[in-house]
Amino acid sequence: MAKIGELIATRDGFGDEIVEIGRENKDVYVVDVDIGKSCKTGKFSKALPEQYVNVGIAEQNGAAFSAGLATTGKVPFVVTYAVFGSLRMCEQIRQEICYPNLNVKIACSHGGLTPANDGASHQAIEDMGVLRTIPNMTVIQPADYVAARKLVRAAANTYGPMFLRFTRDAVPVIYDEDQEFEIGKAVQLRDGKDVALIAVGDTVRLAIDAAKQLAGEGIEARVLDMHTIKPLDVDAVNACINDIGRIVTIEDHNKFNGLGSAVCECVAEAGKGVVRRVAIQDQFGQSAPYERLLAMNGITVENIVAQAKGLL
Repeated sequence: MAKIGELIATRDGFGDEIVEIGRENKDVYVVDVDIGKSCKTGKFSKALPEQYVNVGIAEQNGAAFSAGLATTGKVPFVVTYAVFGSLRMCEQIRQEICYPNLNVKIACSHGGLTPANDGASHQAIEDMGVLRTIPNMTVIQPADYVAARKLVRAAANTYGPMFLRFTRDAVPVIYDEDQEFEIGKAVQLRDGKDVALIAVGDTVRLAIDAAKQLAGEGIEARVLDMHTIKPLDVDAVNACINDIGRIVTIEDHNKFNGLGSAVCECVAEAGKGVVRRVAIQDQFGQSAPYERLLAMNGITVENIVAQAKGLL
């Protein structure tokens, strides 16, 4: 059982939960592309070898093979790094998974800047943006180990193509084990009347810390974990627009076409409100420690606080 504050990568949540799901449902398969050790599917391959397939270093084949499995009623999780699961496999995802609306889950570790020293070639900065534009696709990024386990289970029990994005690096556990999650419904972690902080994935922890710092200065911030950026919880965003009108979005993703863009679409349609985006500044990553890469892009508690205060 994970403890609040414990540092665990969300990929470990996926690796632990998919074994339990596979034991319960023999139609659940894992399709690996030769990086099971990094994506935490080793336990699954040992416990459930008849539900496990390794296609080798062939991401496009893995996606197409998973589509074939789905046509027979199986629930395949094709597992790779986010940069490959969104870009290398993109044509197969569009044509063979999303177009026929097949029940394939693309479960990807190494999302955003968390690959750190692996460098820019392995840092998926545009993955959620690419895949949220494809019809029928659901895009999810859990904030911690607990959320990862709960949302993986929800994905397995929900029909349709889904992209699940996990961290390589460890992030603190922020949720109790009894926290419930629903795909497409944000979790409100804190309420406030002055500014709304809407975050996704590994940046939720930063939003929480920023809200605490703002509270020390007499500024009350609402904090939302928008773990599903497609379908976006439009009701939760509209509530922030109507109740507060000032929003800061936080994400470990390019500032274009990710969470911030999705929220801005809601604000534009509402015709009111203002948004500031804390995100990767439309630049490739580098080979450097994860926290340093975040700082290079202003994805820090200090910048979130500054952006929030700038709206007041």
